[in-house]
Amino acid sequence: MSVKPIRALEAIREFLKLESASGIILVGAAVLALIINNSPLSGLYDLFLDTPVEIRIGALQLAKPLLLWINDGLMAIFFLLIGLEVKREILDGQLSSLSQVALPGFAAIGGMIIPAAIYVLFNLTNSSSLSGWAIPAATDIAFALGILALLGSRVPLSLKLFLLTLAIIDDLGAIVIIAIFYSGQLSTTSLIFAGIAIATLFAMNLLGVKRTAAYVVVGIILWICVLKSGVHATLAGVVLAFAIPLRTDEDEPCPLREMEHSLHPWIAFGIMPIFAFANAGVSLEGMSFGKLLEPIPIGIALGLIVGKQIGVFGFSYAAVKLGLAKLPSDLNWKLIYGTSILCGIGFTMSLFISTLAFDSSIADDAVSARIGILTGSFIAAISGYLVIKRALDKNMNTHD
Repeated sequence: MSVKPIRALEAIREFLKLESASGIILVGAAVLALIINNSPLSGLYDLFLDTPVEIRIGALQLAKPLLLWINDGLMAIFFLLIGLEVKREILDGQLSSLSQVALPGFAAIGGMIIPAAIYVLFNLTNSSSLSGWAIPAATDIAFALGILALLGSRVPLSLKLFLLTLAIIDDLGAIVIIAIFYSGQLSTTSLIFAGIAIATLFAMNLLGVKRTAAYVVVGIILWICVLKSGVHATLAGVVLAFAIPLRTDEDEPCPLREMEHSLHPWIAFGIMPIFAFANAGVSLEGMSFGKLLEPIPIGIALGLIVGKQIGVFGFSYAAVKLGLAKLPSDLNWKLIYGTSILCGIGFTMSLFISTLAFDSSIADDAVSARIGILTGSFIAAISGYLVIKRALDKNMNTHD
C-alpha cells in the first residue's frame, strides 16, 4: 500500500475520533438528501425509500417500505442506546443526584413546555396540525454536543455535562410523549405477548443472566409484538435497555456499558445518518418565503429558535433565583443562554416525531414540518455556536 492511502486512512481515523464527527456526518447526510431530491435523481430517491422489504416466517409477515423499516426498526436501536444512557445516568451518573439534576432538569422541562406552547399558538385553529405540538420540544443530543465540541477545550466540562444531562432528560420526555400521544389503535393480543416478553427480560435480569445475546433475542421478539400492538415499536428499545444489567460482580464486565460502547459508533456513524438521509430529503420545488410562514413550519421554527431560548434559559434562571438549583461556579449566564439557543437543534428527534405526528400520505403537512425543523435547527446551530464562542472569548480576555 502506498503512502497516500495510508495517510488517508489515518486522517479518516482521526476524524472519527472527533466529538463533532457524528454531527458533521449527520449534516452531510441531510444535505445529500436535499441535493438528490432536488435534482434529476429525485425519482431514484423516492424509489429507494419506497422499496418494499418483507420478512415472512410461516403466518407471521412483516412487510413495509424501506422508509418504515428505517423509522421503526433502526430507530428502535437508537432508542435502545438512549435507554442504556438514561439507565446508566440514573444509577451511576448525572441523574443519580438531585443536586446534579436540578438545574438541567428545570431547563429541560422549560425546553419542552415553551416550544410546544408556541407551536400550539400558531396552529390552534387547525385541529389536524395540532398533532405536531411535540416536534419543537425535542433536542438532538448528538448534533448539539457536536456543535459544542467545535469550540474545543475552552468549553467548561460543567457546560458539557449541563447540556448532556438536559438532552438526556429531554429524550426521556420524548419517550414518554411518544408512548402516550403517538400510539395507534391497540391490539390486545399483541400487548399480552409484549407483556410476556417484558416479564421475561426482567426475570432474566433478576436471575443474573449476563449474556447480552439472550436479551437481544427476547428484545427482537418484544419489538415484533410492540410493532403489531399499535404502540410505537421504538419503545421496545427503551424497555430492553432498562432490562440490561448494569451492576455485576467486580471481576465481571458490565453488560450495559459493553453494549453502550459497542452500539455508539454504529448509531453515530450509521443509523443516525441513514435516518437523516431518509427523512431530510425535502423537495424545494415551488418553495417561497411565504411557505415558511405557514402555521406548521413557522410554529416549529419559532418553537426551536425562540421557545427553546425562553424555556431553557428562563426556567434555569428562575430555578437558581428561587434557590431550587445552583449555577456551577465556572459557568455564567451568557454560556447558559448560548446553550439554550443550541438546544433549538431538534433535527433527528424532531424529524422522528414529525413522522409520527403527520402521516407521510399527507404530503403537505409532512413536508411543512421538515421545512420548519431544518430551518429552525440550522439557525439554532449557527446562532448558538456564535453566542457561546463570544462568551468564551470574553472569558479568556477577562483572565488575560
